[in-house]
Amino acid sequence: MDLQLRDRVVLVVGGAGFIGSAIAHRLADEGATVVVASRSGVDGIVLDAADDASVSAGISGVLETHGRLDAVIMTAAPAAHTLDASRNSDPAQVADAVSGKALTFLRIANAVIPAMRDAGYGRIIGVSGQNGFLTGNVAGSVRNAALNIIAKNLADELSGTGVTVNTVNPAKVSETPTADAAPTRGGESSPAQIADLVAFLASPLSMLSGETIAIGHRVHGVI
Repeated sequence: MDLQLRDRVVLVVGGAGFIGSAIAHRLADEGATVVVASRSGVDGIVLDAADDASVSAGISGVLETHGRLDAVIMTAAPAAHTLDASRNSDPAQVADAVSGKALTFLRIANAVIPAMRDAGYGRIIGVSGQNGFLTGNVAGSVRNAALNIIAKNLADELSGTGVTVNTVNPAKVSETPTADAAPTRGGESSPAQIADLVAFLASPLSMLSGETIAIGHRVHGVI
């Protein structure tokens, strides 16, 4: 299937990471012009999604260089294992977790929406997580749930503009995912599988918006 991504300009924030790099390669294989952004600038541009000035400069630079921005995928966030398990319900850690994932997504989205509105077209995709559907880890759950809620609010706000907003929600990510989905756990997925879904959502063929899509089996035993 031709996803009609040839020559589309796509920004992948966190595109040097485990999931982000797979997404960047998949989009490039479809013929998209992929701009990789990270705090280090490895293989792309420097952009710190936690810093307003850095985000503004990064987005402005992409628009100046390419004259358009068709899609943005936000994968940049501290890995779940970096959260201190002994502080799962510590308000300070919860606040940092939300800021590091949900608010960075919002900051990037707010920066790209004006250009996308003007163009009458755009795709905004966040990579969240299935622990947003579960209890047991306040910091991990709230940061993903907040990202999903922000995305749905933006999708509703942008209804009818040609700009769509969705989130992809993996559970455990592995290069060799198992097909098993044990009770209270989500099914595993690989970076390549996540990239396939993101590529479709970034495509003009996708009219989905406001969706929170589990990749792999959605948490077993949860409606």
